[in-house]
Amino acid sequence: MSKVIVVGGGAAGMMAAVAAADAGHRVILAEKNEKLGKKVFITGKGRCNVTNAADMDVLFDNVCTNAKFLYSAFYQYDNRAVMDFLEKAGCPLKIERGDRVFPVSDHSSDVIAAFQRELKKRGVEVLLHTEVKGLVVEESKTDDKALRCMGVEIAGGKILDADACILCTGGVSYASTGSTGDGHRFAEETGHKIIDCKPSLVPLEMAEDWCKELMGLSLRNVALRMCGGKKEIYQGFGEMLFTHFGISGPLVLSASSFYAKHKKDKGDVKIYIDLKPALDEEQLDKRLLRDFDENKNKQFKNALGGLFPAKLIPVMISLSGIHSDKKVNEITKEERKAFVTLIKNVPLTVTGTRGFAEAIITQGGVSVKDVNPSTMESKRVKGLYFAGEVLDLDAMTGGYNLQIAWSTGYLAGTSVE
Repeated sequence: MSKVIVVGGGAAGMMAAVAAADAGHRVILAEKNEKLGKKVFITGKGRCNVTNAADMDVLFDNVCTNAKFLYSAFYQYDNRAVMDFLEKAGCPLKIERGDRVFPVSDHSSDVIAAFQRELKKRGVEVLLHTEVKGLVVEESKTDDKALRCMGVEIAGGKILDADACILCTGGVSYASTGSTGDGHRFAEETGHKIIDCKPSLVPLEMAEDWCKELMGLSLRNVALRMCGGKKEIYQGFGEMLFTHFGISGPLVLSASSFYAKHKKDKGDVKIYIDLKPALDEEQLDKRLLRDFDENKNKQFKNALGGLFPAKLIPVMISLSGIHSDKKVNEITKEERKAFVTLIKNVPLTVTGTRGFAEAIITQGGVSVKDVNPSTMESKRVKGLYFAGEVLDLDAMTGGYNLQIAWSTGYLAGTSVE
């Protein structure tokens, strides 16, 4: 039996502690906050989208960074295993649109409570208000100068010795939950490469001032394309929201994952919104003709109520270049065709993302090249394991990022020798 210290009491840390205890180890879980699962508590707007019930190939398709690294982790502890664990731990689940899995209660606190019960049942020692300041790493006496993790130093200079440590400190998004990049610093100090961190699943800032005029307007069932120069780097369908700085909403958060990777492309990164994705240009033109025919004696500004929300009409008129007072029966075929193209391709210019304070996850972190994908153990320091968002792993919205945390946490916990 080994003594294992898990650093960080978020999703990955709680799962790693459970798994290590199940493997027969004595486990200490050190958390600097006053409670466990602080970030889990706010995920899914407080409902906690614990995983996604889709097939495994869908899970892999929704991982944005280093999906192949996750083969062992996902197959050893998949979405069904997570669901089974939580249900048996007294947290009933339900599956919603897009195969998103939530607690039946819609309360993330029930997920955390389930883990707390399981940790207590296994005798895991939970140390709250315990900030780890660094790793204790020494040269192994038996393995030709190989480095070995021997424990951690906590605030006040006290050393907690251990046979193995699992770093589950998260990224740098939502710093208020305790994700302040500590694990990246610990890893870098012990020779691991850190991939530059960027905010991901984050709202996007736009150059166009008219976004402010639409602040608060939510659009459902729209399509979005993001292009870097001439290259299409993302396309998706769903819901978006206009804000005082640009755009947000589930569709935009997903697009942001690809913006961070491709913004070095030459030329501005542009977004095109298709307001009527169910219709092709020919069908939309026929629809517009019908609307215009019914309102042929009305001014342009008064003939668009059936097409757009009221708040959007002035912006669409402005972008069209057609005078708002022009009679519908005076609009030329060319103007109408151009308006159809605009509806299918409303242009926006991305100037950047919001910061880490608004990012759901962090893109970047400990390089997976320094970690054994079959065990989550460091290739540089024996007895040091990584799990969750501290690693250079990220995925789309929909429960996939929490699945990464559960799977890597479980694999790290079960791999400790």
